[in-house]
Amino acid sequence: LDAPDLERTGAIGELSLDGAVRSVPGILPMILAAREKGIQRFLVPEANAREAAVIQGIDIIPVSRLDEAVEFLCGARSMEPARTDIDAVFREHSRYPVDFAEVRGQESAKRAMEIAAAGGHNILLSGVPGSGKTMMARRLPSILPGLSLEEAIETTKVYSTSGLLPDGTPLMVTRPFRSPHHTISDAGLIGGGQIPKPGEVSLAHNGVLFLDELPEFRKNVLEVMRQPLEDGVVTISRAVSSLRFPARFMLVAAMNPCPCGYFGDRTRECTCGPAQVQRYQSRLSGPLLDRIDMHVEVPAVKVSELGTMAKGSSSETMRERVFAARRLQEKRF
Repeated sequence: LDAPDLERTGAIGELSLDGAVRSVPGILPMILAAREKGIQRFLVPEANAREAAVIQGIDIIPVSRLDEAVEFLCGARSMEPARTDIDAVFREHSRYPVDFAEVRGQESAKRAMEIAAAGGHNILLSGVPGSGKTMMARRLPSILPGLSLEEAIETTKVYSTSGLLPDGTPLMVTRPFRSPHHTISDAGLIGGGQIPKPGEVSLAHNGVLFLDELPEFRKNVLEVMRQPLEDGVVTISRAVSSLRFPARFMLVAAMNPCPCGYFGDRTRECTCGPAQVQRYQSRLSGPLLDRIDMHVEVPAVKVSELGTMAKGSSSETMRERVFAARRLQEKRF
């Protein structure tokens, strides 16, 4: 091409046989790396343009066909760089569909969740089936402080690399909530594969990882989680390279007290023997439990009482108290 300034121009996209340029995963980290290398403009598929334009200081040129790119580079076509209004993205997408006001009763457990959010503590909820453990865990991100722009970009990089960025969402502005099934493998939880990809602990970066039915997870799967809980990062080594994925998250775990679920319940009789209860609870190792700061018992709420209970504190009210606590911590430290 007889085109000026090619050495400071980057381009990426999947080229189809008819000349169309299709979207690709991982645009955001590629743009960041290109900017660090002195690239001043980048040609990207039109479908990836809003995501790429989140990064400031580099012109993002959206193209839908190869001939458009050639004409632009040769100066025969004028194309405006894409723009993404980051403030508008935060306004439109930083809402959660759930609220703690929907949880009736369980004021003690809700208070524990609020304390965990204020200090960034890992928490284990133990109680009979139907006591609301999962319901409260799903609402924890709604009382955490909002993501900063830097945290939002970090989170988006992980989802972009994994190809899991939701359609129409150029930037992840709410804290992620990941809830893998207990049949997950260690590679699925931590990351890995022939071409290493982030696992659930990295997809929960800056958010919440919820492990329901904690004793049902395979022991080797739980044990490999000890290092990211301690260091906030996952290192995956291969023969030719070593990759580091971020993994700073709040762990929320839930479990029944025994195999049948009703050990210690006042309304239903437990059918498990003492040996069964002990064997069930011993599936969790001491080093893993040591990394969970708060252990909370969640008693059952009678169905007959649910209708008469007043609504509890809303997520917005709880989040304000969490903000106040974190501001005190910032001032103290």
